Amino acid sequence: MSTETTTTVPTAPVPEAAGVIADARSRIDDLDGRIIGLVQERMAVSAVIQRERIASGGRRVNLSREMEILAHYRDQLGKPGTALAMTLLELSRGRI
Repeated sequence: MSTETTTTVPTAPVPEAAGVIADARSRIDDLDGRIIGLVQERMAVSAVIQRERIASGGRRVNLSREMEILAHYRDQLGKPGTALAMTLLELSRGRI
């Protein structure tokens, strides 16, 4: 009985796959840049809302609105969407 084991050596992607991967990564980098810009824009809009709410005697944070946002992200993206929404809300609070 043989006790030989077969080892699989990883190989580099074929040139066509490497090109597809490089293009897709470039696209992801572009998307990430746009997402970051949108998050920054969201933070600025949130700051305006908070400033106006505080100036009119309200609270800085509107918990019922935050619950709506959490539900929306969860409905669209599942459980990880809730975590993403929490991160966005955290980034958008307390900048006043």
